[in-house]
Amino acid sequence: MEVGGRFLARIYTRTGDKGETGLVGGARIPKDSLRVDAYGSVDELNSVLGIARSFLNDRELDDLLAELQEDLFVVGSDLASTADHQQRNVPRITSEKIATMERTIDKFEAELSPLKAFILPGGGVVGSLLHNARTVARRAERRIVTLSRSERINEQMLPYMNRLSDLLFVMARVANHRENKGDIEWHAKQ
Repeated sequence: MEVGGRFLARIYTRTGDKGETGLVGGARIPKDSLRVDAYGSVDELNSVLGIARSFLNDRELDDLLAELQEDLFVVGSDLASTADHQQRNVPRITSEKIATMERTIDKFEAELSPLKAFILPGGGVVGSLLHNARTVARRAERRIVTLSRSERINEQMLPYMNRLSDLLFVMARVANHRENKGDIEWHAKQ
């Protein structure tokens, strides 16, 4: 296939037809392995962020989601790499990314009223999609925790994924606030 004057490989390779996939570095593993499940969940999260972006009219939130999508490609490629290959060629999430997310969370929280109750997922379309993204981020984090119990991973990956779900929660609140939708508080029925 030719795209923009460059020749790209075909989308199908037939190398996965027997239930295996290739990692960065060439190793082959089963498609239902913990590693593939982890980076597949990260890929799903990236797709949910793409859907949210398609509804956004807020440049600041859109730019941030675009950056997070780039980060998730880094997380995915890191997860799709063998331990030997990770140390050589693969970009990795760093503690600086985590610190940047924490500053962004603090900035956004200053824009919002303090939480006084649990928040139900919902609000506007973007807020609802960001709440959904938060739940997918939590699932991806759980899959990475499971993987980390049996294989070595980048030590910054778990703090990054944990902070990412916090950021997505705050971004959902900000999106709803900026669209005058407000939070939907949950109160126990007596």
